[in-house]
Amino acid sequence: MKFIAIIPARYASTRFPGKPLAMLGGKMVIQRVYEQVSATIADTYVATDDERILRAVESFGGKAVMTAATHQSGTDRIAEAVGIIGGHYDVVVNVQGDEPFIRRSQIETVCRCFDDELTQIATLAMPFGNEGGFQTIENPNSPKVVVDNQGFALYFSRSIIPFIRGKQTDAWPDSFPFLKHIGLYAYRTEVLSEVTKLPQSSLEKAESLEQLRWLQNGYKIKVGLTDAETVGIDTPADLERAEQFLEKIKN
Repeated sequence: MKFIAIIPARYASTRFPGKPLAMLGGKMVIQRVYEQVSATIADTYVATDDERILRAVESFGGKAVMTAATHQSGTDRIAEAVGIIGGHYDVVVNVQGDEPFIRRSQIETVCRCFDDELTQIATLAMPFGNEGGFQTIENPNSPKVVVDNQGFALYFSRSIIPFIRGKQTDAWPDSFPFLKHIGLYAYRTEVLSEVTKLPQSSLEKAESLEQLRWLQNGYKIKVGLTDAETVGIDTPADLERAEQFLEKIKN
C-alpha cells in the first residue's frame, strides 16, 4: 500500500498564535513534527494557510503546500492538500502539527490497521493505567474510546465509558482497561474524500468530537493500541512541559 502523511498547521491558533513556529529545544515545533513523521513515511507534507509556515518548512528542507484559510477542520485541510499534491495514494495519514514527540511505532501501528480490509479509518488509543486514578480518566479533555472484539471503535466520549456499576469511583481504574484516545488518524483516500462532505452530526455537536460524525455515519474506525505517551502542545504552558519532556528523554 502507498501512504502519504499530511501535517495540518495553522498560524492563527486561539490559545497559542504562531505555535508551529515556536522553538522547542532549538528547533521549531513544526520541524520536530515533520522530522518524526518523514522518518517513517517518505511522502510527508505540511498543509498550511500561512506563508510564514510555508517558508519555515521549506527553510529546513521540508515539503509544504498552501491551502485555503476557510477550512473548519484539519481533515478538510488535508483533503485539499492531497488534491493539490496529486498522485495515487491508498492511505492518507493525518498527524497533528502540535505533536513533536509522535513515535515511529505509533505511525506504523496506524498504518498496519489497514491490513484489515474492513478498516476505512484508523486511529490510536492507549491504556490510562492507574496513575492519576479516577480524576485522570474523568478529565473531559482526554476523550475515551471503547472498542469491539475486533478492535473497531464502538464510541468515543469525553465522559467516562463504560460506566462501572456497583463500585465506588476510586475502584474504577482497576475494574476496566479504560482507553485514552490519541488524535492520530489515517483514512483510505476515497473515504477521506467522502467524510469531508458529511454535515456535522448530532453526536459530534454534543461532544465536540469530529470522529463521531464518521462513526454516526457508519464508517468503520479501527483503533490501534500504543503504550507510548506523547506531549501535545496547545498552550505556551504546554510548550514549557514539552521542553521538560525533551530534556527527560535526552538523559
